[in-house]
Amino acid sequence: MPAIAATSTNATSSRKGHFVLLDGLRGVAAIMVVLFHLFEPFSGGNPQLQIINHGYLAVDFFFMLSGFVIAYAYDGRWGTMGLRDFAMRRLIRLQPMVVLGSLFGALMFAMQESSVFPKIADTTAMQLIGVMLLGFVMIPLPKSADLRGWDEIYPLNGPQWSLFYEYIANFLYAVGLRKLPDRAMAILVAVAALALIHLLVFGPRGDLIGGWALDANGIRIGMTRVMFPFFAGVLMMRLGARIRVPHAFLVSSALLIVAVSLPRFGGTEKLWLNGLYEAACVILVFPLIVAIGAGEKAADGPVIRTARVFGALSFPLYITHFPMIYIYTAWVADSRPSPAGAAIVAAGVLIAALTIALLSLKFYDKPARRWLADRLLRVPR
Repeated sequence: MPAIAATSTNATSSRKGHFVLLDGLRGVAAIMVVLFHLFEPFSGGNPQLQIINHGYLAVDFFFMLSGFVIAYAYDGRWGTMGLRDFAMRRLIRLQPMVVLGSLFGALMFAMQESSVFPKIADTTAMQLIGVMLLGFVMIPLPKSADLRGWDEIYPLNGPQWSLFYEYIANFLYAVGLRKLPDRAMAILVAVAALALIHLLVFGPRGDLIGGWALDANGIRIGMTRVMFPFFAGVLMMRLGARIRVPHAFLVSSALLIVAVSLPRFGGTEKLWLNGLYEAACVILVFPLIVAIGAGEKAADGPVIRTARVFGALSFPLYITHFPMIYIYTAWVADSRPSPAGAAIVAAGVLIAALTIALLSLKFYDKPARRWLADRLLRVPR
């Protein structure tokens, strides 16, 4: 079985091995997201000034990894697994940490009051509890129900928006798109790529920032961001997209870090130039990175063990770090710290985020998934 470790996956996956380097790359992307968010308060809302400028593209990379892994884990199992079991497996894999992320957001909400979050001061306890409970079950909120002032569909834990579109892509895959032959899937991916290019090159921003607002523009951005990478990942798995290179994890990680860290292109006058760059990242560079990660054949060793740790921490880190980022953002806006002071606090936030992710994984996420799998799955794991 090429390019995979001969270990079992988590409690919701099949008995197949899994692509450990792809798990590790998900962890690298999650760390880049946290670093992007730590630098973001210093840009003043100006994307030209943002350090790790394209860090939000890590979300699009997540979508591609998800499509690849979903197709690998489930394409051949539909004879023994129905829609109900597929849905249960995805919910078991994702929902425990979604609940914890929303809970963290509610517990830290009062500490986030700031001039940059104008609605917090007027939020009642009942509103907070209601939004938290709706977040537990992934109900997106309209702008009128926002508690913060950022128009987020999940105002207690902003990054949860990407899980909303992840679930949509999973639903589309399960109810019919999985049945498409490779040629039809390639046509779907090509159309999605054109939609992505159109948004980036002819859209008003020249970037893929957005998707967290429940309005026409937010939904368009969210659907455009998920459709190409997710189903491109599905197609890549089916076509056997693998590239073997020496030091695959180092090479693929470096490509990913560079891709999301380069400065913005084109300035304020040529937004389309930055759009072309981001389209090239998602359509060309990310598939290359995934193919390199999937091409590694080693099943053990220091690199594989490192990638396994990165992969295990990736989702807990991504889905729990943002409540602390809200507090950090409020502190930066109101205190205007020196660069040295901000660096020390930012390092502390990063360490805290990694620690919370590790503790959440060990003492909550893994036990919760095992408990739910034992009670909800009808077919063997």
